[in-house]
Amino acid sequence: MIFIYNDYGGTHSTALAAAYHLEQLPPGNLTKEQILNVKYFNKLKTSDMGRIIFHGKDKDGDSVFTLGRGNDKNVVESLKNLSLILQERNEEKERIIFSNTSPTVPLAMTFGGLFSRRLKIDTIGVPLLVRGAKQSYDQIIQLVDHTRNMARNSRTGVLVLENNMIQTATYTTEGTT
Repeated sequence: MIFIYNDYGGTHSTALAAAYHLEQLPPGNLTKEQILNVKYFNKLKTSDMGRIIFHGKDKDGDSVFTLGRGNDKNVVESLKNLSLILQERNEEKERIIFSNTSPTVPLAMTFGGLFSRRLKIDTIGVPLLVRGAKQSYDQIIQLVDHTRNMARNSRTGVLVLENNMIQTATYTTEGTT
């Protein structure tokens, strides 16, 4: 199975989700050092958008990737369709799960990314990113757990999880095939 966590920039919530999925981060509260030591956290550039980045294999041998898709949610739809074509043509049985981490991103992380990645003002951006990561980490854990659960319980070749979060921290799925 292939897991691809995606959001706008692919360098904050996706990096945290991949690290948690790969058991590189513990559940519970994170320290500033733990957050800043996550591979790719706040390290990608705008030119990295659209690049699918391998983070590792999980305990079940499944591959974990991240993707910064920019403003265009059609990127995931296009990748879903391409995946379906390749699976059909090659009789491939590898399942692919796209999981949108955007609903976990708090305002602090959004502004932190803007200041740090776009404006290159790390003195403002990095503290906001750390605050945002701490604020959202419980939701990221829930999202990753939900993603794994949906992957286990679905038999579709390509599964797209929009993860539209509801106040009660439940999730809806859309775009399943």
